[in-house]
Amino acid sequence: MPAHQKQKLAEFVIQRAFEPVLRAKPDDRSDADRRTLEHVQRATRAEIERFRRYGSSEEVVANFKRDLHSAAAKKVHAELRHLRLPTIEDIKDEFEAKVSELGIRTSS
Repeated sequence: MPAHQKQKLAEFVIQRAFEPVLRAKPDDRSDADRRTLEHVQRATRAEIERFRRYGSSEEVVANFKRDLHSAAAKKVHAELRHLRLPTIEDIKDEFEAKVSELGIRTSS
């Protein structure tokens, strides 16, 4: 069950926050925005792999929370907002509800 919970939680984040970024098209964007989109899409691919490699649901939760506040993540979040794309901040409440629904215990 725990591995299943980790997979469900990671895939939830991937589907709700990361896949829309990967599906975004550069059409009708300025050259600068196209470069920014390429950058955030590379970062998003790395994030997907990272979320899929976590060893437990608790690790997914801890790193999701860390990514809400880290300096590097805040920079990417600002770029995503500029491009009108979702961030993990946008799904924070849904994520917390999913954690509760799955019965995952968190330290905070």
